[in-house]
Order: sequence, then C-alpha cells, then structure tokens
Amino acid sequence: MDDSFTELGDYIDAKIGDALMSRQTAFGELTVVVARDQIVQIMRFLRDDPRCRFECLIDICGVDWPARKRRFDVVYHLLSPRRNTRIRVKLETDEATPVPSIVETFPAANWFEREAYDMYGILFSDHPDLRRLLTDYGFEGHPLRKDFPLTGFVELRYDDEQKRVVYDKVKLMQEFRNFDFESPWEDAKYLLPGDEKAGE
Repeated sequence: MDDSFTELGDYIDAKIGDALMSRQTAFGELTVVVARDQIVQIMRFLRDDPRCRFECLIDICGVDWPARKRRFDVVYHLLSPRRNTRIRVKLETDEATPVPSIVETFPAANWFEREAYDMYGILFSDHPDLRRLLTDYGFEGHPLRKDFPLTGFVELRYDDEQKRVVYDKVKLMQEFRNFDFESPWEDAKYLLPGDEKAGE
C-alpha cells in the first residue's frame, strides 16, 4: 500500500512541480500540501489525469492553528472510485487572504466552502454565493475558531407563547469552572441536581 502511495506521490510531484510543498502518507492516505494560488489547477489535474482520476470530492474542512502566521489549513478529501484510493490535499491561508474556489471544478464544493467560511471565516475568491450556511444572518464571529468565546452571545429560538422568533442570551445550565473529579457514583461530597428529593 505504501509503495503505491510513493509511486502516486512521485507522479504528482513530477506533474505539478513547485506547486507541491510537501507530501506524506498519514492515516492510510497520501497527503499533499500544495500552494494556495494553484489549488484550482491542481484539483483539475487530480480529477482529469488518467493516472489519478480523483473524481469525487468527499469533503472540505478547516483546521485552526491560532499561533501560526497562516492560521488556517484548508483540507480537501478526494476519492478515486476507479482506482479505489483516496488523497488528502492541504493548503495554508490566513484570515485576509482568500483561497480560490473550486466550485467550477467540483460543484459539490459549494456548500463545503460556505461551511468553512461560516465556521472559520476562511474566504474563497470567485465563489458564486459565499454567505453563512449554518449560523444566523446576524451572527458575529466564527464558532470553530479556537479563540471563539464560549459565552456572551445570543441564541435564536422560537417562542411558543409570543408566536415568533426571539433572541435570548446564551445561558449555561452547568457550572463549567467548578470541577470535582470524584465519581458521583461513589458518594459525592456535594448534592447533585435532582438528588434533593432522594432523602424524602
């Protein structure tokens, strides 16, 4: 299996040259790190080349590395049904530099890119409809960034009494900062919610 990845990696390296930054075999797949500005040409090559035939876009996701100058990885997962193999394509970008959209090459990228924009704030140039997908229109921030605050925002819900959509401040129903590592099954030294009725 690793020999086939080595051969495929050598072939891709020979074809795309300087656009290939690095490559490795990880988690049973070939992973290639490529230049951001060449992603459209690379994806077309991986789809159309007879030796590759990665015709199915499985997923596009983001990874946040806040301490890094180019804090985001954009990760593309491709499948070749003809060759029964997968490849992972990665690139780096920052908050201000857009990644070229691959929607024209893989139409399935439309919602994946919108999700990466919504959740991480990753920008995609030439995307036909780059707007939020999972959060509300007035939502501020990007929830999957590692520096996104866990409290202080509003939630959107339907109020049955008012018969309309309302905004409420987020309320955490648990104490997240008061950790007690004793098992509640072995006589905890505090009263658990609902246990006050057990003594009656």
